[in-house]
Amino acid sequence: MTVLDGARERWVHTGGVELCVAELGDPHQPTVVLVHGYPDSKEVWSEVAARLADRFHVVLYDVRGHGRSTAPSPLRGGFTLEKLTDDFLAVADAVSPGRPVHLVGHDWGSVQSWEFVTVKRTEGRIASFTSMSGPSLDHFGHWINRRLRRPTPRRVGQLLGQGAKSWYVYLLHTPVLPELAWRGPLGKRWPGILRRVEKVPGGDYPTPSLPSDAAHGAWLYRDNVRPRLRRPRDDAYAHAPVQLITPLGDAFLSERLYDELELWAPRLTRRTLTAKHWVPRTRPDQLADWITEFVTAVDAGRPEAPTSGKYADRFGGQLVLVTGAGNGIGRATAFAFAEAGARVVAVDRDAEAAARTAELCRLIGASAAWAETVDVSDERAMEKLADKVAAEYGVVDVLVNNAGIGMSGSFFDTTPEDWKKVLDVNLWGVIHGCRLFGRQMAERGQGGHIVNTASAAAFQPSRALPAYSTSKAAVLMLIECLRAELAGQEIGVTAVCPGLVNTNITSTAHFAGVDADEEKRRQRRTARLYGLRNYPPEKVADAVLEAVVRNRAVVPVTPEARGVHLLSRFVPGALRRLARVRPPL
Repeated sequence: MTVLDGARERWVHTGGVELCVAELGDPHQPTVVLVHGYPDSKEVWSEVAARLADRFHVVLYDVRGHGRSTAPSPLRGGFTLEKLTDDFLAVADAVSPGRPVHLVGHDWGSVQSWEFVTVKRTEGRIASFTSMSGPSLDHFGHWINRRLRRPTPRRVGQLLGQGAKSWYVYLLHTPVLPELAWRGPLGKRWPGILRRVEKVPGGDYPTPSLPSDAAHGAWLYRDNVRPRLRRPRDDAYAHAPVQLITPLGDAFLSERLYDELELWAPRLTRRTLTAKHWVPRTRPDQLADWITEFVTAVDAGRPEAPTSGKYADRFGGQLVLVTGAGNGIGRATAFAFAEAGARVVAVDRDAEAAARTAELCRLIGASAAWAETVDVSDERAMEKLADKVAAEYGVVDVLVNNAGIGMSGSFFDTTPEDWKKVLDVNLWGVIHGCRLFGRQMAERGQGGHIVNTASAAAFQPSRALPAYSTSKAAVLMLIECLRAELAGQEIGVTAVCPGLVNTNITSTAHFAGVDADEEKRRQRRTARLYGLRNYPPEKVADAVLEAVVRNRAVVPVTPEARGVHLLSRFVPGALRRLARVRPPL
């Protein structure tokens, strides 16, 4: 039983071939046509299609010569972009007569869909186009020509980089060899290669037709690539709104290919995804969210993506989990990701505060937001949380271990219970988060990012903060170790060191060695000091997003944190002498 077994099936006759077309969902809803790439069949879309079927009329078809569609005879000349456009129009007329369709393409499905959305004869038949991992051959040809005409070092590097990524294109142009390989050992090993290299889960994909699909599909390249790259069209302008989804880990296509895409697609929405090439299989939830959002926006007369934050193209639709999200830096960080269109899981031990953060995230712009209540120091509770998040929301793309508590007092005044409390939250809470959610990222194999909130106290010794500083210094070393271990799995790790930030951590900090009245007095005085400094948590949140985008290791945020960080690297003796000064509390 596959996801597509319940689909309605029909055959469309066009250009001497019969196309196998599958339909899901309500035909009265907007029609979304999913076009597969090479060496796939329509089943590559099965997981995405199932998620879209509740909202849309979803149509998938096997490209000529693939899956259950018949192949042209002869094969040579039977896969030109002109004939593929005929096929698309025949399918569109059959499934959505008189009403434009929303087009989605991956890999070669995207390459041919760029032809559909830029030729005159399809105007009025396409409402929108979502492209992933497949550029227009015309745009690609102009991209190459611009770099050959003005070969700066950067442009030459871009040409060489994409040339190396396109190694398989050269092989597919060789006679006979690709067919022999696909019908022989490569066809048998391909599912295993996808699982190992791309982390593609098993299931109804690839289908048994893979060897013949791949053999026939070699003519997609032979019939089109060299002719179009040599003589690209000058009128290849998109006549519908375009959403570009760029997997950052794509082994076959460089991000730079799309640098000048606004020239050809003036109504362009950009998205990036920390994933490899086969995103229809590895990120179906993410793609379904983005397709739904884009199609809905276009149908409502808003071709631009609803999310408009600074990093909307980078985090839109991604799943972000923030601990300690009930207030302060955690809440501000959740809001910043929400503004960028992320899906947010707000975690806090205060259920009401977590719920309020999630509610505000939805209002700010999060595509979805949920509240979860947990004590990060509780290993079993964190394990249950990780299982629940993975089962209900998906694998986390960005984890922000922010929950923490303050602790002040001399070493001898700090009791073993005090030490256990601060280490359980500030260190073990981070360890639990990294271990549980980081493992899920690693097993998914599509990258991700972990942010741990440390402190300027991590590299500034203090006679008044031995427990707190030790916990944060341990977090700092943890990220260095994790960063080294996870680099090969494309998972970034960052320590954010805020410094003096105006949050309520000071009013709830524990002061060891004093009675309750004196502790309250010191809390008020410290809170007043931080309030006078008045560095807002929103600036820390901005630093968190930038750190993820740029994959930074250690990020001191406030000016004093940056100053202390520099001193710790170049004149640590000065910090040691400063640590002897008794704080005025």
